[in-house]
Amino acid sequence: MDPERVADVDRVPHGGSDHADLVDFSANTNPIRPAGVANVYEAALSDATRYADDFTAFRAAAADYVDCDPDEVVPAAGGSAALRLAFGVTVAPGDRVLVPEPSFGEYAREIQLQGGDPIGVAHEDLLATDPEQYAAVVVCTPNNPTGDLVDPDALREFLDDCRAATTPLIVDEAFLDFTAAPSLAGEPGVVVARSLTKMFGLPGIRAGFAVAVGDLGERLRAARQPWSLSTPAAAVGEHCLRQESFVERTRERVDRERARMRDALSTAYDVAPSNAPFLLLDVGEESVDRVIHRAREGGVAIRDARTFTGLDSHVRVAVRRPHENDLVLDALLDR
Repeated sequence: MDPERVADVDRVPHGGSDHADLVDFSANTNPIRPAGVANVYEAALSDATRYADDFTAFRAAAADYVDCDPDEVVPAAGGSAALRLAFGVTVAPGDRVLVPEPSFGEYAREIQLQGGDPIGVAHEDLLATDPEQYAAVVVCTPNNPTGDLVDPDALREFLDDCRAATTPLIVDEAFLDFTAAPSLAGEPGVVVARSLTKMFGLPGIRAGFAVAVGDLGERLRAARQPWSLSTPAAAVGEHCLRQESFVERTRERVDRERARMRDALSTAYDVAPSNAPFLLLDVGEESVDRVIHRAREGGVAIRDARTFTGLDSHVRVAVRRPHENDLVLDALLDR
């Protein structure tokens, strides 16, 4: 981290509402948790009187989840911690790093904290750029907040370009498990960042991991903080990553509800296609503040997407359970 840049880097706004009277559609976390999480957490507390081990069981479960070798898994306290680690071993002061826009604001922030310069390009054009001009390239798939999945074949072709240029590719797969697309985990030249927050509905647990091989993997393992997960987080993470039927049921529900919501909302807004558990809405000439206020009057919190680069008339809406989704549809379509 570059001490000269830290004081100049602002915090990034995120979704999430703690208002007890509102159903939270501003954050994209699963409203349902896998069965048994509380029991696993409680059982792990007895082991929390000792320093955490090398997370062997967690790494094995993560490796099975993304189809890589357990030795390639680097545990982290959430996807954001995995991203910080990835930028920490690839970005030096003055480096230019290519980032998609609009996309997750933490990319630019973390690059700046390392002293680097984030260079934004439209997310749909990113794979057409020359990676040789950059110290690293970031891809988010599905992209947040637009929801579109990067074509896996095109991404692999771009990875070949990155390898030829010896430019590390950092791929944020925080929402990839809501799709059937394969992970790039274990591919040379790539750092994959994964989060357990979104699929398993546990943002406060802070469990995630990075995956890399070769020199990138060695650097990640050398730079990783010791005890980078709490013992309960590792135990809950291992449990969740083994819940295949839960993941499949969640995908089916999100696919079905997202299509239903998009059909309904498209009667009033320009709704972007999505492969993620959220929808991006362009409210057009209507005031974003007015839409957000109307949603709150209807008992729901939605995300003001104007905080994303290049979006000035947009909101983002999570996909939750059917009865909850009915609430946000009623609120947004009551004009």
